[in-house]
Amino acid sequence: MNALVFSMLALVVSRLDITEEVEVAERKGAGHPDTICDALAETLSRNLCREYVSRFGRVLHHNVDKALLCGGRAMPAFGGGKVTNPIRIFLAGRAATNVGNERIPVEDITIEGSRAWLKANLHALDADRHVRVEALVRQGSQDLQSLFSRGSTQRNPLANDTSFGVGHAPLSALERLVLAIEQGLHGRDRAHDRLAWGEDIKIMAVRSGEGVKLTIACAMIGRFLNDMDSYLQQKAALAEYARERATEHGFGDCEVAINAADDAASDSVYLTVTGTSAEAGDDGQVGRGNRVNGLITPWRPMSLEAAAGKNPVSHVGKIYNVLAKRVAETLVEAIPQVSAAQCLVVSRIGAPVSIPDLIHLRLATKDGVPPEELRERGAEIVSDHLGRIPELVGELVAGEIQLY
Repeated sequence: MNALVFSMLALVVSRLDITEEVEVAERKGAGHPDTICDALAETLSRNLCREYVSRFGRVLHHNVDKALLCGGRAMPAFGGGKVTNPIRIFLAGRAATNVGNERIPVEDITIEGSRAWLKANLHALDADRHVRVEALVRQGSQDLQSLFSRGSTQRNPLANDTSFGVGHAPLSALERLVLAIEQGLHGRDRAHDRLAWGEDIKIMAVRSGEGVKLTIACAMIGRFLNDMDSYLQQKAALAEYARERATEHGFGDCEVAINAADDAASDSVYLTVTGTSAEAGDDGQVGRGNRVNGLITPWRPMSLEAAAGKNPVSHVGKIYNVLAKRVAETLVEAIPQVSAAQCLVVSRIGAPVSIPDLIHLRLATKDGVPPEELRERGAEIVSDHLGRIPELVGELVAGEIQLY
């Protein structure tokens, strides 16, 4: 970054106190209705980016960060079950649908991309029969298209919103545990390993002092279970898996509850046909689930932005959340005196994305080092990341950054 931009940084540095006796961390898995909405919105954005680049050599204006999942109806049963009314997913937003006389097949891109993601990520869901995807994407407003075009022409994208992004580092042991459990479950060979475990997983972790409680919901799939005994055996196996991960992350004192609302005596258990609660009345929406770091962390600063589906070129609600996370990580990695960091980045609509209106760094330091003494090094790190925003945009377009 050039010296002029460096000197224009509105940077505030202050002390961070991260001592907490109680901590809460949550994650919603890939099959959770909210995560499905995030995933399909982001899939649509990435596919639009690729179509635009293929046709026109650059990403065109779009924001497709509005999605709603309306749950269907199902009749789960041990050894079988069926979906009686399909899940309905509405993907909405604004995008360049026509350029001159050339039409962009936005509806086809929306539906085909959504079905591909569902087939790849939900092993018991029939994406052709169990789901109806509806595209409600329209041409964007003229003022925002113009703002986007001005930035593209100048090769210096202009922020299309006044918003902020936040990030923190390092993740706590509890946060790493929550990620490890769900990502490990999703990363297994789901077509052969524990077929009864669906992808609709929700983990709530609560730490009080050294003790941890894990409440885990997992949609069990009826056709892979013979009876109630089989169901209870799978619950016990999942609890053991969670306890092993907790031990690996330093939590020997860990209480685990799986599908805590079950009442086996009355045959009321979390049984599904497809492995997601979306099949039978649970709805979903973009932005109600995991933040950019994959977690929901009420003890940490969070943005309410729905990053998934926003355009990766000029929408700071997407870019700045990834940027702030990376700045915080680099502060901890690159400055020996910093033990933990939080970063807040604020934009102003119409200003260059690379020149935020405000950056606030909160630093927890070692040996009583005053955070202000680290201001210059912090500014260098921030400036470096701002200068590499084009690389970040490329990673977003390529799908190399997980946002939920």
